[in-house]
Amino acid sequence: MRKPLVVTAAVVAALSVLPLSTAAATVGLSLPAPTGPAAVGRTTLALTDRDRADPWVPEAGPRQLMVSLYYPAVRGTGDPAPYMDIAEAAALVDFAQLGPEFTAERLAGTRTWSRTHARPLPCRHPLVLLSPGFTVPRHTLTALAEDLASHGYVTAAVDHAFESVATKFPGGVLPCAACDLPGQIGNAPIAVNRAADLSFVLDQLRHHPLVDEHRVAVVGHSMGGDAAATMMRADSRVDAGVNLDGPMVPTDPLTRPFLLLGTLDDHSPGGTFDPSWDAVWPHLSGWKRWLTVTGADHYSFTDLDLLVHQSGVDLPMPLDPVRGIQLTRTYVTAFLDQHLRGIPRRLLTGPAADFPEITFQQGPA
Repeated sequence: MRKPLVVTAAVVAALSVLPLSTAAATVGLSLPAPTGPAAVGRTTLALTDRDRADPWVPEAGPRQLMVSLYYPAVRGTGDPAPYMDIAEAAALVDFAQLGPEFTAERLAGTRTWSRTHARPLPCRHPLVLLSPGFTVPRHTLTALAEDLASHGYVTAAVDHAFESVATKFPGGVLPCAACDLPGQIGNAPIAVNRAADLSFVLDQLRHHPLVDEHRVAVVGHSMGGDAAATMMRADSRVDAGVNLDGPMVPTDPLTRPFLLLGTLDDHSPGGTFDPSWDAVWPHLSGWKRWLTVTGADHYSFTDLDLLVHQSGVDLPMPLDPVRGIQLTRTYVTAFLDQHLRGIPRRLLTGPAADFPEITFQQGPA
């Protein structure tokens, strides 16, 4: 499942050549249950930045963003939340061409653990902004978002207009008009624009009654990871950031805590597939860690490997998809606990027997 990091849906399209297991295809898709003590509420926000025209489709007017807001909630309240809208699922299934057993109905019906209209737990909570990989929707980070909310974080998963094959806006599912841009203009302009998107979302949420605006982090997968670092450089309100297997642009120094968590094959020091982590490492002058996951592929940090596996697609996955989600949840939560809540986590000090897949890298020699 290795491929250029900026073309994050390519692996999904490739699955069309693989057989489906009839038995597996009859089983419903389901995300792992959150591990924290709180129930999880979810609401959806359609935001418009009227001070910015859309950079990819200017004729579309002001920049639009869709946000799934996950929050700690009271157990037993609200209604089960769908994984994604049926129109979004249909667009993703049509793009992926997985085969007749992997239907929009199955994908949209994936079991989640969040609930709409759930009563929030009182008090303000740290805010975590999530940015997905290029071409894939925010829903692919649902397992991480739900787990963070169960541990007391308000988590805002953001979809950037015209950058996903399967995101429904108020006017319908938008085409991925920007899908070919990484190869044409490079990563930096896209990361800069996403950083502006994320800062706008922070503007809109900073006074939300559930949000503690003085404790903010940004986490991104693939292109979203590059956007996380770019936002931190541009927006001093962000306290900490995480890049999940994404590229980096080594520009200005970054002095606040930053976690690099990626695949062993592609993001080991001295590697050639994506040398950007080697280049950026000396520019990270604050608290930093560079961790790699043995056996992981690019989508082990998202829901996609698990949903593909549950669908019955016969694709080799050295790292069990449930384990991939567990590792991502565990290390991201530990990082946020330490840097947003001031709770030291020994997990971040070195190798742990319970997590032998994790290697602590020291950066370029």
